[in-house]
Amino acid sequence: MPQFGKSLIILGLVIALIGVILTLAGRIPWLGRLPGDIYVKRENFTFYFPLATSIIVSIVLSFILWLFRR
Repeated sequence: MPQFGKSLIILGLVIALIGVILTLAGRIPWLGRLPGDIYVKRENFTFYFPLATSIIVSIVLSFILWLFRR
């Protein structure tokens, strides 16, 4: 049972961290506008895929989770 409690605490911290990141994301001017993010704009069509931003966020989250598992 102690393992379940520890898992809930970690899950709560991760959810809180995601909330903080989403709250502050608008204040970080380069987030979502990195070189490597794909942006195509035509007359009636706009396509945006934040490839580089997704990779950076994935690396940061992987590192944070790796630290928790140690």
